[in-house]
Amino acid sequence: MSNLLIEIGNTALKAAWSEGMTLGKTFRYQGEKMFGFIDSLISKEKPSVMVVSSTIDISPEEENNLQTKCGKLVLLDRNHTVTTTYNGIPEYVSPDRVASVIAARYLFKGTGSAIFDFGTTLSVDFLSPKGVYEGGNISLGCRTRFKALNRYSRTLPLVDTPPTVNPTGNSLISSIESGVIGGIMFEIQGYLSQFPEKTPVFTGGDALYFAKRMKNSIFVVCNLVLMGLAIIADNYAERND
Repeated sequence: MSNLLIEIGNTALKAAWSEGMTLGKTFRYQGEKMFGFIDSLISKEKPSVMVVSSTIDISPEEENNLQTKCGKLVLLDRNHTVTTTYNGIPEYVSPDRVASVIAARYLFKGTGSAIFDFGTTLSVDFLSPKGVYEGGNISLGCRTRFKALNRYSRTLPLVDTPPTVNPTGNSLISSIESGVIGGIMFEIQGYLSQFPEKTPVFTGGDALYFAKRMKNSIFVVCNLVLMGLAIIADNYAERND
């Protein structure tokens, strides 16, 4: 039987079926009926293991509902931290970051890594060469920075992520574009300068956007969270064999 991996993030839900470490087609849903969407994914096939990583708390009712529709249910949210602590990661680390750390630990075994997740937030997590979690930082993501400038100022317009950026702006719009994108680039380069021994790993919705602007050698793994969930699911499946 296949496993089902579900990542409920700040703005959308991503899901994929997996066989061991192999991911199948990725599904994306953005709306209020997330659990209805999950029900549609499992209407024809009951997963052996279902792993749900969620930034929102999953109610006992939804937990019970999901449990009846799979062989084994594994939850990662603020109230379900067994998997987090089992993997040597502090409980305060969000579920998506936990999954990313588990995946990076597997993919880059024997090398220290710096995991940059470009989403609603920009998070950076650090692993030692032995896979020990060394901590991480959180700041505003790219689009969140654009929205914050617009919301908390009286005169600045809402700007979208530009396809190209100049080093300095020559208009109001380009000044915002250069300030936000350039600021994030300086932030990235600062981390890489501070931790030159770490392997940079980019993931999240804006990973490719910033990867194209890098001069350093980096790895881009767009589905790093889902890969981490696949590892968790596979480990549970092996325990039950």
